[in-house]
Amino acid sequence: MRFNYKFAGSSAVTQQATGTAMQFAPDTLRQPTFFVGKLSQHLPFREAISALNAVVVSDLRFKAKDKTAYKEWLQTQEDLMLGEFLAHKAGENIADLEARIGYLRENIQTIRSEEGKLMRPYWEAQNRYRQYVWQNTPDIAWILDPVITVHPDQLFFECFSKDESTYGKLACSYNVFQKIDSFRCGTTNVDYSQTLYNEFQKIRTWKDTELKVDPSGFEVTTANDDAWKEVKIDLPDSWVRGFLQVSSAMTMPAARVDLHPMDVYNICLQLRRHKETEGPRSLRWKLEPGAPVKLVFEPWNIELLCPRSRYHGYQSQEIRMWGRRRLLTLERLIPVARSFRATLLGTGMPAFFEADMGDMQFTLGMSGWTANDWSRSANFDLLAPRADVDTATKALVFDALRENWLESTDSLSERLHLSTDTVASALSAYTQAGRVIYDLTHQVWRVRELSRDPLSPDALRFANPREEAAAALVEAGKVSQREERAAGRGRIISAVVQDKNRNHRTELWIDADERLLKAVCDCNFHQMNQLRQGPCEHILATRL
Repeated sequence: MRFNYKFAGSSAVTQQATGTAMQFAPDTLRQPTFFVGKLSQHLPFREAISALNAVVVSDLRFKAKDKTAYKEWLQTQEDLMLGEFLAHKAGENIADLEARIGYLRENIQTIRSEEGKLMRPYWEAQNRYRQYVWQNTPDIAWILDPVITVHPDQLFFECFSKDESTYGKLACSYNVFQKIDSFRCGTTNVDYSQTLYNEFQKIRTWKDTELKVDPSGFEVTTANDDAWKEVKIDLPDSWVRGFLQVSSAMTMPAARVDLHPMDVYNICLQLRRHKETEGPRSLRWKLEPGAPVKLVFEPWNIELLCPRSRYHGYQSQEIRMWGRRRLLTLERLIPVARSFRATLLGTGMPAFFEADMGDMQFTLGMSGWTANDWSRSANFDLLAPRADVDTATKALVFDALRENWLESTDSLSERLHLSTDTVASALSAYTQAGRVIYDLTHQVWRVRELSRDPLSPDALRFANPREEAAAALVEAGKVSQREERAAGRGRIISAVVQDKNRNHRTELWIDADERLLKAVCDCNFHQMNQLRQGPCEHILATRL
C-alpha cells in the first residue's frame, strides 16, 4: 500500500537561553491540520513522549545469529587445518600432543579474552554504523513517523513498534499547555527524527517549550521550493491493518484492573531481576472479586501480591499474558503517573495498559504475544459488532460523529434516534476503513482519518481467507439448523455448517452490544487456536 507524504521542510528544534521551540513538519498533502501551544507540564510530557519513543524503537523478535560468513571461512580452512593436523601427528609423539591439548584447556579463557579484544573494534564499528543508518536514513526508518491527531479537547500521538506487536498512544488535553495560539482539528503524519527525540530529553521546567505542528507549511505555493521534502513510502498492509485491529480490540469486552504505580514498579522490578531461558514465559493474573490482584511469573512461579490494586469484577478468573517484557515501556511513567489501569481481553489475547497522568493519558497496547503481531494473526475486527447496516445509515452516523469529532455510542443513539447496536456496527465499519478510533480511556468514538483518502472498502472487505470462506459458505446456503435463544441480556446462536462434505456444529454467545463473547466449533482450527487468532470460518458463517 503506497502512501504519499510531502513535508514542508523537516522537523526542527530551536534552542535559546530561556526556551525551546519544537516544530513538527506535517504532511502537506492532507487537509490542513495544525497546532501551536506552549507547554505547562514539562516533565510529565517529557517522560510520556520518551515512553512513546521506546515503543517506536522496540523490536523483540528473535534474531538468530548469522553464521554464513563463519561457515564459508570454515569451509576454506578445512583442508588447511586437516593437513596441519596430519603433519603434526606424523612429526610429534602422543605425549607432545597431550601436553598441547592440556595447555589449551588451561588457557582457553585467556585465548577467548584475547580474541574478544581483537574483535571489539569491529563490533563497535558495526554498532556505530547501525546507529548512523537508524538516525540518518528516514526512508529506511519510516516507522518513526507517528500519526498526530488534533481534536477539540486533546492532541494525541499514535505509533507502532518495529515488530508491530506494540501500540503506543499519548493523549494530551489542552490543560497540558499554558497557552494555545491556534489549532485546527484533523489528522496528519509528521516528520519525527531521532534528533527530535534527543531534544525532548532537554525539556526543563525553567525553560519555555513550544510545540508546533506548523501551519505555515500549507501556505507555501511554489511547487519547486527547495524547502519542500517529498517522501513516497510503500507502507506494508500490515502497518495499516495493525491500526485497524487495535481499534477493534479496544471495543471488546474485557476484565479491567486498577493498578497502583508501586505495584507496576514491582512488576517491572521482577522482570528486571529475572531473565527466563526456557518456557513457560507467561504472566498469570489471578483475579478474585474485591481481593488484591495476585500475579505469578513463570517459569519460576514467583508470586507477587499487589495489595494496593484490587479487582472490581464480578467473577473469579485467571488470565495468562505473554510478551510481558513489553511492560518495561511503562517504567519511565511510574514517577509521573497517578494510577494505571490494565484491560485484559483474555488468555493469549491483547492487553491494554493505561497510565493516568492527570491531563495526559498514555496507552500501551500489546498483542497476545510478541510474535503474534497486530496484523497477521490478530483478527479482532471479526469479533466486533457486525449487524447489517445500510450505506445511508452508516454515512448518517459518521457525519453526526464528525460534527462533534468525538461522542459516545449512547449519545449518538439518542441524537439520531437509532439503536445502540446500529450505531456501534456502523462505527465499527468506519473503524475498519481507518476513519474512526475508539478511545478506551474516555469510552467515546473519535474521528481519526488514518490516510488522506479513505481506505477502499472492497480492499478491506475480507481481511483474511477465513472471512472470505465464511461469506462463500453463507452464499452457498451451507448454514442450516440455525437456532437462537435468549441468555441473560444477550443470546446464544447454534447452527450446523456444511464444509467439504462434513458438518460442523457451532455455538456462539452474543452480548447485548452484538459482540462475540464466546464461541465453540468442532473444526480443527478452532480446537487448536480457540479465539486467539480470531474465529474460524464456521463460526463466522453462523454469525453472518
